[in-house]
Amino acid sequence: MLLKLDNPRLFSEIISIISELVLEVRMKVSKEGMSIIATDPANVAMVSFKLPSSAFSELEVEKQEVLGVNLENLKAVLRRIKSGSVLIITKQENELKLVINDKVKREFNLALIEIESEEKEIPNLDFTSKIEMASIDFSEIIEDCLVVADSCSFISEPNKFIMSARGALNSFKSEFSSDEVNIQAQKANSKYSLEYLQKMIKATKLTDKTIISFSTDYPLKLEFNTPFIELGFILAPRVENED
Repeated sequence: MLLKLDNPRLFSEIISIISELVLEVRMKVSKEGMSIIATDPANVAMVSFKLPSSAFSELEVEKQEVLGVNLENLKAVLRRIKSGSVLIITKQENELKLVINDKVKREFNLALIEIESEEKEIPNLDFTSKIEMASIDFSEIIEDCLVVADSCSFISEPNKFIMSARGALNSFKSEFSSDEVNIQAQKANSKYSLEYLQKMIKATKLTDKTIISFSTDYPLKLEFNTPFIELGFILAPRVENED
């Protein structure tokens, strides 16, 4: 197995974002590229990531490899990447070899780990509401909600999308019409943890648009996609008696 990334900074940023939710992952590598599907230890959130073969300047793999990786260790290595660095990843027995080439060639070997949890699959979810909006706006609203509360309500109507938060004393609301954002929605209302959303919005820096899908008291799906990556999160709803 050999993977070469001529511009590995994006990969480094994504691993850093994923590591906010999970510490150990099964990283799958095939001729189609690299993928990760994992859930957080509390089983509240899921992350899915795909890096297609077109993102690699070189990709050599005879059969699908499943690599058990500690993300904290991988993130620490990837932080050593500078602008202009080239990253080469190979597997040697029970180790992942990462070579960073820039002014100096640096070589790191990370032990592969056994992951005991069951292999994850992305669930089939049927959403009633889908919103596409500017990533920077979505990020700012989550930060606004955090000022007053620890959960955020997503509310939709056919031509309206509202994000609101209410604490013991204070509240916040931001409302969008179909003239301002792309709304394909029915009437829906669901509440989600801002602790998790704050981690997920770090992906807004990767893409100009965020796709938000939800239904009443139903999981939330956030998608941050570009021609080179697919990064998505699924977050379980908060129920009223948890507040």
